Amino acid sequence: MKHHATSIPGDEPSTAEPKPPFPKQKQAPPGMESKMRPRPRYQAPEYKPAGKLESKAALITGGDSGIGRAVAVLFAREGADVALVYLPEEQTDAEETAAAVRRAGKQALLLAGDVGRPEFCHQAVEAAVRQFGRLDILVNNAAYQQHQPGLKELSEQQWDHTFRTNIYGYFHMAKAALAHMDRGSSILNTGSITGLEGSQQLLDYASTKGAIHAFTKSLAQNLAKRGIRVNCVAPGPVWTPLQPSDKEPEKVAQHGRDVPFGRPAQPEEIAPAYVFLASGADSGYITGEVLTILGGETRAA
Repeated sequence: MKHHATSIPGDEPSTAEPKPPFPKQKQAPPGMESKMRPRPRYQAPEYKPAGKLESKAALITGGDSGIGRAVAVLFAREGADVALVYLPEEQTDAEETAAAVRRAGKQALLLAGDVGRPEFCHQAVEAAVRQFGRLDILVNNAAYQQHQPGLKELSEQQWDHTFRTNIYGYFHMAKAALAHMDRGSSILNTGSITGLEGSQQLLDYASTKGAIHAFTKSLAQNLAKRGIRVNCVAPGPVWTPLQPSDKEPEKVAQHGRDVPFGRPAQPEEIAPAYVFLASGADSGYITGEVLTILGGETRAA
């Protein structure tokens, strides 16, 4: 495969995905993708779009960076307009994502706010429907993560914040979106391997991810007769701003080292699963599933 001559961030060829050790790095939460080294890859240069989401409209929470950014770019390349929900301090990352969506020839709507606030969730959905005239796909992806040594160090404030962002936000977004969704629409949730196996220093985060998996299965059953599918993608380690904004620099440098592939996934390697689950042509008979993407791990399957 030939190397690309361009220098677009995230557009490096995927024949040599970065492996640990990475440069030691630390950021204040929520973290900026633009400051990460190496930059997470999201352009998916080897991906071949097929118009699977033509004329659709999607809303992606946490759409500024990481998995959300990569999903937004592939959705746009498949024909969907995309609304991006993100925190105000992530504005520059969100603008880069919006530019990538527009380069694909689709509309990008920027919606800054906190998914932990029910009123914002409602406002974001209404704004997307006004802009695009419809809403076909909701991707609940925004997340907060902060390691703590144990239960003693885990404050009630952090517990509440993690749950408000990671599961309450999913609930409020889904509730607002369903008022505008017709048969054939889909809701995609981002889970995690931690929600299946637990994580000793992510007690709150892992608990919310387990709740997301159960929420996915339950909502799928509830909406089956309406023809609205609900599925979940549960990745293992991924190279996103969650890492330097949470872990110590030494641990960031070794992120993903212990999986069989010996490295974390790049966001562009996770995003095609969301396209598959959003496309009725590909997954019209699939609902209530939690799809794990674990770099060779099999014990959670």
